[in-house]
Amino acid sequence: MLATLIPLFDEKMSVCAYSVFARKENHFLNPEMEGGARFDGAGTVHELEVVSSMGVGTLSGGKEVFVPINQFSLFAEISLQCTVPANKVVLLMDNSILPEENYIKRVRELKQQGYKLAIRKLPISSFEPYREILRQCDYIFLNHTKIDISKAKIYFSNVYPNIKLCAVNVDSQEDYEMLTKDGGYDLYEGGFFRMPIKHSEKQVNPLKVNYIELLNVVNAPDYDLTDAADVIGKDPALVISLLEIVNRMALNSEITSIRHAAAMLGQKELKRWINTAVTKELCADKPSEITRLVMIRAKFAENLAETFEMAMQAPELFLMGLFSALDIMLEKTMEEALDMVVVSKNVRSALLEGKGELAPVLEFIRRYEDADWTEVSRLMILGNMDMKKVFEAYLSALRWYRDLIPVG
Repeated sequence: MLATLIPLFDEKMSVCAYSVFARKENHFLNPEMEGGARFDGAGTVHELEVVSSMGVGTLSGGKEVFVPINQFSLFAEISLQCTVPANKVVLLMDNSILPEENYIKRVRELKQQGYKLAIRKLPISSFEPYREILRQCDYIFLNHTKIDISKAKIYFSNVYPNIKLCAVNVDSQEDYEMLTKDGGYDLYEGGFFRMPIKHSEKQVNPLKVNYIELLNVVNAPDYDLTDAADVIGKDPALVISLLEIVNRMALNSEITSIRHAAAMLGQKELKRWINTAVTKELCADKPSEITRLVMIRAKFAENLAETFEMAMQAPELFLMGLFSALDIMLEKTMEEALDMVVVSKNVRSALLEGKGELAPVLEFIRRYEDADWTEVSRLMILGNMDMKKVFEAYLSALRWYRDLIPVG
């Protein structure tokens, strides 16, 4: 099993929901799975397995989860497989579900059971034939490059006033800004939020300079605990966070100073905490999904170290994931951003050039994030990777992130 989450944003770039995309088997070992078939004869919807096993709290922070279904899985015993509240699940249909009586009847049944419904891959010419199915839908996914949203908005508001419009394939910040300015869409899906910075003219915020100083202190070889403690002391939020962690570790100890707290945590754990805490702060003025992206990337990369036969380089892989959106955090090009921090040659080569021994792990993770299961399957075959270990590495990263940043 493989699974990943694709975020859906609103016009304020806040994540409102996630789509879950899963694959049960390796495509190259089981080519009959090509095309995204999710019905295995036993009526199993594999995305629902993931949702039910993880729960929406861990998986999506309690937000709605879109689960793809096709002409086969539509008729599965969904209510028996789904252990989370039906109103948190949006069944995402595709155009393999035809506007015929047996499909329409089943769609109505699922709607009556409390599930929300969405449809994708529907050309404009099919809107009228799909009228009875669209009447049951809460969302429709539209390719913004192939539709006039001004006309679509009028059409849907008149014919299906309760349906929300979702723009897909929004792959640049410019497209996102144009679409949100024009209005019409309720949600947006695409890679626009994580696109690299190509040009930069802005000065780095002074507060972020302090964070970068702290990163450089702890990522220097054999760094000094007292130096790190002194920099932490410049930021009240970091001081409070550090004291909370140390107090949980030593309930009966009286912490007399920041240096004392740093010493209690120890060099290795202090470095790990600073890298994650500072990354959170660097992302504070960015979409929350950027924090989630780099944190999960970091832990996923670390968890994959053994799979890639890089167990000794797990800390480097973690840092590579954390800094994989450093350009976005600092609003600098990646080269400029990396010039500001202390990183190893391996991390720099992977992030800047896509080269070096760490780069294959980052490329694998990016393919995984995009649910590019064909390429992920190919890479697993070439690297002799165990699918179960890869999946568990990802789920473990989700759990770690859930515990690191609890949902309020």
